[in-house]
Amino acid sequence: MLCSALLAAEALAGPGLLIAVEDDWPPYSARGAVSSAPRGLAPQLVREAFRRQGVVVSFVTVPFARCLMLARVGRAAGCLSVTITDDNREQFWWHQTPMFTEELAIFARAASGDAGLGLKDLIGRRVGITQDYTYPSAFYRDVRIMKSVAASDEDLIRMLLARRVDYVLMNALPGQLRIRGNPDAAGRVRKVGSISQDGFWLAFSKARAQGRESAAQLEAGLRAMRKDGSYASMLLKVDSGMKADGPSRTD
Repeated sequence: MLCSALLAAEALAGPGLLIAVEDDWPPYSARGAVSSAPRGLAPQLVREAFRRQGVVVSFVTVPFARCLMLARVGRAAGCLSVTITDDNREQFWWHQTPMFTEELAIFARAASGDAGLGLKDLIGRRVGITQDYTYPSAFYRDVRIMKSVAASDEDLIRMLLARRVDYVLMNALPGQLRIRGNPDAAGRVRKVGSISQDGFWLAFSKARAQGRESAAQLEAGLRAMRKDGSYASMLLKVDSGMKADGPSRTD
């Protein structure tokens, strides 16, 4: 099924760029309810930034691990949305400034009473993380933190509620959206700390000859959007969408 999706996307892309994008990370990217076309801030930013450079883009919507794989081997021009770490820094071409930033937060069961936690507070504790997501090197390499890997953020929440882990790491905004939408988690899981504030980039494939040039084109497009205010307008829509859902019950 993935092969068919790739062939279809490549055919639609024509002379433009085919970008792989994660299928389950709202509000930044998610598979559409009716079609596989991605929704969210990340593909909107990329499409508009490249349009300003005269470049047409299309997307293939896949799980994040496949997104990275497609970019590494050159089946896609790049993968959305990736943080830069010591481990992946040399694997891809990067544009200069991130598309957006997002907090990597610590979540716990609401009854825990924890608050204001940081990286050092995870030492000796069981911490749930999502398979193939990019985490800060200082966290990932600390062997004193007992890491339990789940297939998705939804599975992380289930692990936490089942007391299989003490904490889980999720990006704050996507994590809060998942908790609100989960009847079992709403009011029972809350944010209790923060690891970092991370930038997210489109990781361009080094297996494609034009990867470095494409990174420069995206950077130029994003700078133009920041200059004329359209970038800020897109981010404001994401923030307004969160507020429209009502105050968070997880902070």
